Amino acid sequence: MRPKKPETTEGDLFRARLDQIINLKHELVQLGTRIDWDWIDREIAPLYSEKGRPGIESRFVIGLLLLKHSYGLSDEGVCQRWVFDPYFQHFTGFEFFQHEFPHERSDLSHWRKRLGSKLELLLAASLRVAHQTGALRTRDLKRVTVDTTVQPKAITFPTDAKLVHAAIRGLNRLARAHGLELRQSYRRIAKQAAMMAGRYAHAKQFKRHRRQLRLLRSRLGRLIRDIRRKIAGQPELEAAFEQPLSRAGQIRSQEQRQRGYKLYSFHAPEVECIGKGKASAPYELMAWTTPALNGKVEPRQEKERKPCPIRTLSRSALI
Repeated sequence: MRPKKPETTEGDLFRARLDQIINLKHELVQLGTRIDWDWIDREIAPLYSEKGRPGIESRFVIGLLLLKHSYGLSDEGVCQRWVFDPYFQHFTGFEFFQHEFPHERSDLSHWRKRLGSKLELLLAASLRVAHQTGALRTRDLKRVTVDTTVQPKAITFPTDAKLVHAAIRGLNRLARAHGLELRQSYRRIAKQAAMMAGRYAHAKQFKRHRRQLRLLRSRLGRLIRDIRRKIAGQPELEAAFEQPLSRAGQIRSQEQRQRGYKLYSFHAPEVECIGKGKASAPYELMAWTTPALNGKVEPRQEKERKPCPIRTLSRSALI
């Protein structure tokens, strides 16, 4: 439910108003008066339901997020500083000094998840205020300097047995989600084979390791052919299974030291193995991104041999 608008009080006999004890020429006071809080509140109104407990005031949370990024603070840091900084309290819409933080720190995390793509409102509000105050001129926006970088991914070491096992589990999840009845899922067989392949490789029994790997690949091939037979002639299912089946086929056919296009993760095909030149970490599993895309990962082109930062920049130039 949308938060209730705070009631403005004329005065309190035992408390002094914040605007009477702070410097009204302070940068946070000036910024708080120039931001259109009502516009932000209208933009995030669709994120609320019609029923339930009233939510936290949008100015309070949006203000905390702006202060967090402006001063480079963590969630805990901005909450702690809010308690003893009257300018922080005035910026977030309070009229009287508060001696305790009125909400939980975890509310910031919940709000970030709720906002999602609406976090761009913070950037829009900042640019609007900068343009109104003259800090940002129109001609300054004619040229934008961007760069590309890599984003570390939480991907474990991509052994062949682990990748094939992940492909089998991924195809089974997708089949269950679309109500597809498979002849056999091979989940238990694949789990046992992947576990034994890791043990044999650790014990340097590579002939037994390759035997388990052949077992996994054959079961993955059976699963791919079974799904293709079941979805034949159904355009919706064929479209839903096109990319997962393509990734599964790539994982089944690729070798450990092959050159060219290679998948390192079934659920994150954009991941690349990038050499870092470090003694502690000679290579890392990352994905190309650029700050202009708000941290969004740039997907690879199919069968692309090496990552291409030029395409990442060209995509960000279209924003």
